[in-house]
Amino acid sequence: MTIAIIDTGCSNLFSVQAALDRIGAAHLTARTPGEASNAERLILPGVGAAGPAMTWLRGSRWVEALTHETRPLLGICLGMQLLHERSDEGGVDTLGLIPGRVRRLPRPDGGVWPNMGWCRISTRRSSPLMTGIGEGAYAYFVHGFAAQAGEDTIAVSEAGIEFSAIVQKGSIFGCQFHPERSAETGSRILRNFIELSDASLSSN
Repeated sequence: MTIAIIDTGCSNLFSVQAALDRIGAAHLTARTPGEASNAERLILPGVGAAGPAMTWLRGSRWVEALTHETRPLLGICLGMQLLHERSDEGGVDTLGLIPGRVRRLPRPDGGVWPNMGWCRISTRRSSPLMTGIGEGAYAYFVHGFAAQAGEDTIAVSEAGIEFSAIVQKGSIFGCQFHPERSAETGSRILRNFIELSDASLSSN
């Protein structure tokens, strides 16, 4: 099993690579779809802004490729936001693989923006990605924008408002938090993604 980490031009690829190394997962970095042709799983990470990331993905032909992708795909942080239809960060259309719009989080009274640190996640519905993850588990977030909860939401968290922490639509998954920085919770989610079976995908 090989995982292709998609280079979005603004990603912290090293932390994702290190997390996959820790769980013994084979991986490669793919700047173009052709470089990921032999991978069984795809990860779309992201640290930065939606506009530059979408410009990079269009220029490297990933937008069209992901629109027709059938392999399991996991978006992380900005990568999860890009899975949706549009982002208010720069007012850009995104990949449109999951319905919904990404909006700016409010600044909490007396709090800081962006949302940064350990937050609890609460399960909304079952998903193979959540196997072994207890209710109220903590995950590590760094983000100023998020998607509202919808029918594809698996788990939610809160930072002034409730937002989607994990989403799934068929074989497309997203984590608003950073599993690669979320200790055992994050490692388990990455292992669950790697171990997905056709049967578990068809039941969700």
